[in-house]
Amino acid sequence: MDEPQTNGSFRNHPRGLGKRGATSHNVKAPTDAPPCGACKFLRRKCMINGCIFAPYFSSDQGAARFAAVHKVFGASNVSKLLSHILAKWRHDAVVTISYEAQARLSDPVHGCVSTIIALQQQLSYMVRQSQVINRKFAMTNALQNSNNLISINHFTTNFGTSSTALSNTFDKHYEEDQIHDPPVVFANHIFH
Repeated sequence: MDEPQTNGSFRNHPRGLGKRGATSHNVKAPTDAPPCGACKFLRRKCMINGCIFAPYFSSDQGAARFAAVHKVFGASNVSKLLSHILAKWRHDAVVTISYEAQARLSDPVHGCVSTIIALQQQLSYMVRQSQVINRKFAMTNALQNSNNLISINHFTTNFGTSSTALSNTFDKHYEEDQIHDPPVVFANHIFH
């Protein structure tokens, strides 16, 4: 097409280039970094430094994860939510949002609540099992302690009746040893 010049004449542009083709030589093309998973799913240009989703949805697996998040919560709602959360907690928020979205897709009625209920039931069962084991352990300890007490009482009773006989026997043997053994003579005068 011919465009008017300031002097009234017309200048011809080469066909097919258009305005973008004429200016492409002046602007450097940005490096071709792959878009984040969210931007890939939304089919928009991703400014990795400015994209709130880029740190949390990678370009290779993030699109599938973000699809569930987008379907359940919506991209703009998640973007607003993440912008109101401190940066140090965003990763935990994204993990939670992704989990809840996957749970909602797999169980549309209960979502992650069904998992919570199942875990609470398991915990309740384990607590009951622990209580049963603790009661059995306490009964076993009580039984063992009573058996030990009975054994100790039996031992002291037997020891009490036979202790005089044992001490008499010991005294008798000691006296016999004294009679048969000659006195020890020390060569060193310190021991006298």
